[in-house]
This record gives sequence, structure tokens and C-alpha cells, in this order.
Amino acid sequence: MGIHKIAVIPGDGTGPEVIREGLKVLEAAAKINKFKYETKIFDLGGERYLKTREVLPETVFAEIKKFDVIYLGAIGHPDVKPGILERGILLKLRFDLDQYINLRPVKLYPGVWTPLKDKGPEEIDFVVVRENTEGFYVGEGEFKNKGTKDEIALQVSRNTRKGVERCIRYAFEFTRKRNKKKKLTLCAKTNVLNYASDLWWRVFQEVTKEYSDITTDYAHVDATCMWMVKNPDWFDVIVTDNMFGDIITDLGAIIQGGLGIAAGGNINPKGISMFEPIGGSAPKYTGKNVINPLAAICAIGMLLEHMGEEKSAQMIEQAVIEVTSKKLKSLAAGKMGYSTSEVGDLVVSSLNKPNSTA
Repeated sequence: MGIHKIAVIPGDGTGPEVIREGLKVLEAAAKINKFKYETKIFDLGGERYLKTREVLPETVFAEIKKFDVIYLGAIGHPDVKPGILERGILLKLRFDLDQYINLRPVKLYPGVWTPLKDKGPEEIDFVVVRENTEGFYVGEGEFKNKGTKDEIALQVSRNTRKGVERCIRYAFEFTRKRNKKKKLTLCAKTNVLNYASDLWWRVFQEVTKEYSDITTDYAHVDATCMWMVKNPDWFDVIVTDNMFGDIITDLGAIIQGGLGIAAGGNINPKGISMFEPIGGSAPKYTGKNVINPLAAICAIGMLLEHMGEEKSAQMIEQAVIEVTSKKLKSLAAGKMGYSTSEVGDLVVSSLNKPNSTA
């Protein structure tokens, strides 16, 4: 497999703390399964911006493009106006690297509390495939009569046939490989969004004809939210647009136990992908060694699976399951019963057990 080249962006707040634990687990997995990797730290984020007014310099971006994959901590600084870092780093990486898939597993691990009554790991185990580079997030729109009583704000959701189709095709292929229920649900709003959702519906119907082994169905986004709470076991894989995906994956994070366990990937199947814990930078916990690193560790598992190191990915997931089911009191920061670094050590310890192989 050669050497995996990983660009590391620890980012802001508690980002560096959780990334440290993820890298600790990565090192342990590499020793066990004898794969090679190299990392380089990039100091992008709020501190750099406050010192230099640089967000993502082109020279740095050019260097990042030489890596196979990106491992990201968190972006967001209380002293930087919201939107500057998010647009300048997160969205720039996603859009310029054409990471057109946002992949979000929603999986409840044993021992993890969920707010859903009478639901357990058997019922909560699905994946959201979210289109990641189009929709409302292109930033297209305008104000008319701004600041007056007749002000109008126009926000455009731009969806291209190419963008929609490649996302839907990825979702079908992912559903086939996932080997669960082989069921793919389109989430849209065809009864109101006559243009964007109609395009998604038509493309979905056309591509469905090529995948006779996949069961398909459809749910409006509001109904999807309802069923995610009432009957999460109905879902296997959900495919949806950028905005709806952003919303339902946050709901997914809560039903799987919270942001402390939720990881995601920004995928370019033929280019550079990026993996991250989906929680924010949590500045109030910075430097206290109390934040939960499991989401960042799960993100390393996703990264390794993407890089072809499936055995290591499976071992990391099993180690996380052992920690959640047997060790932690809670996933909440400061309430785990262990510090951030101790949780990382617990995962490494589980990895090194003789029976930890997948």
C-alpha cells in the first residue's frame, strides 16, 4: 500500500487535544498491522488568523494537495467573526478539493445513552450520504432594498444534474457495499421545492433502474426527522442534498449519543478526502483535558478504512465499543470518569489486547 501521507489540521479550541488522541490510536494501529504513514501538522485556524490575518494561504493549500488525506480537528474561534474561518478553511477545502460527498455514519455503540426510549444499537445503525458542494452552500443570492421595510433576501440552492447524479450513484454503490438491508432512502421535499427536489427525484428514479438489488424509498425531510426519532431502524442509507443533510445529521448525532461520538468524512472518491469529528471547537473546555476524543478516534477509523486499511478500522471500532460499553460513565465532557488522554489510552490498550483483531 505504500506510505499513507496524512495532512493534519488540529485547528481551534479542543481540536488539538482530540487530534492528539486520534494520532495516538493511529500510531498503535500502524504498529499492530504494520502499515506505514507520515503526517505533517498545519497550523490553520483562529490563532493563525489573529496573528497574521491569513486563513488558508495558497502556498499552504498547495502543500496540502500533495497529501493523500486530511485529518481535521475543529474550526471555530471565539475571537474571530463567525464565517471567516468556516468559509475560508472548511468550505474552501470541501469545494476546491471537490469533496462532493459528506459521509455520516449514525451508529449507537453499546453502553452509550440515547435520548430515544427503548432504542438500542440494533435499531440505530444507518448512514447519511449528503451532497457536499452544491445547494445553498454555494453562497449564491442577493439583497434587494437592503435595510428598508421592503427588503428581500434571495438565497439560491444551486443543484446541477452532474452533482446530483454523482452523489446518488455514490449512495447506491455505498448501499451495495454496506451489506445491511440494501435499502436506500431519498430525502427531499418534492411537494414544495418544485425545482431542486424534482431534479433529485427524477435522477434518483433513473439511477434506481441500474440497481435492481437495492430497495429504494422516499421520505420528505420533515418526515425523515420524525422517523429518525420514532423508527430509526427503518433506515439503512439516506441520500440527500447539502442543506437537508446538514440538518438531519445533527439529529443523527444526538440519537447516537451526542457530538462526542459522531465522526464524518468529506469524500472525493478519486482525490483528497478529509475526516473529522463533527463537533465544534468547544472553546470553554480548551486545555482542561476533559473533552471526549472518541469522535476524533472514530474519524481516524473512517480515514483508515478509506485508505484501504479495513482491518485497522475494524479494530479501532471494536476498541471504541469496548471503551463505551465497559469503561465510560458518560460521553459528556468532564463526566466520562476519565480525562481526554486517558480515554485515548483506553482505546490503545484495547487495541493491544490479543482478542482485539477483527
